[in-house]
Amino acid sequence: MNVLIIILGIILLFGLLYYEKKNDRKPLLIVKSILSLFFVITALLQPHSVPAYYHYLFIGLIFCFIGDVCLALPQEKAFMGGLVAFLIGHIFYIFSFSSLTQIYHWISAGFFIIFGMSALIFLWLRPHLKSMLIPVSLYILVITVMASGAWAVFWKSSFQISGRALILAGSLCFYFSDVFIARNKFIKEEYRNRLLGLPLYYTGQFLLAFSVGLMK
Repeated sequence: MNVLIIILGIILLFGLLYYEKKNDRKPLLIVKSILSLFFVITALLQPHSVPAYYHYLFIGLIFCFIGDVCLALPQEKAFMGGLVAFLIGHIFYIFSFSSLTQIYHWISAGFFIIFGMSALIFLWLRPHLKSMLIPVSLYILVITVMASGAWAVFWKSSFQISGRALILAGSLCFYFSDVFIARNKFIKEEYRNRLLGLPLYYTGQFLLAFSVGLMK
C-alpha cells in the first residue's frame, strides 16, 4: 500500500509542477488539493502505535491541507488564510512532538542551530515584509520551534530510529520548503521557487505521515 501511495504521489507532484509551469490555475488547484488530501489519507492508513502523536499530527496535516488550498488561490486574502492555516498546523505538529519527548530536551545544540538559521532568514526577508512583518515573524518563530522539536525527538526519544528519522527529515524538508515560498512571495516570483519548494514540501509532509506507522 505504501509503495502505491508513493507512486501516485510522485505522479501527482509531476502534474502539479506541470500546471505551475503553465500557470493554469484551475487544474493546478484540483491537482494540488488531491495531492495534499493524499498525505492526510496516508497518515490515516498507517498503524497508530502512539495515539497521541497520531491525533495531533493528523489535525496538523488537515490544517496544512487547508493551507495548500488557500495558497493555490490567487487572492491576497487567500495567502493570509494559508499562512494562518499552516501556523495552526505547525502548532499541532509541536503538540505531536511534545507527546514523544520532554520539552526540556528541546534545548540542545540543534535548537540553537535552527534558531540561528531562522534569524538569518528573517533578516533576509525583513526589508521586503512591510505589512506582513508581524504575521511572518510569528510564523518563522512557530516553524522554528516545530523543527527544534523534531530534532529533540530524533536525538532524545527512545522510539524506533526509522520513525524518528522520518520526523526529523520531514520537518526539515517542510522548514526549507518555506524558504522558497517566502522567496517567491517577498523576494522574487519565479518558477524555480516552486520547482524546488514543492518537492521539498510534499516530501516532508509524506515523511511525517508515514512516520505515524513507525513510532514503536
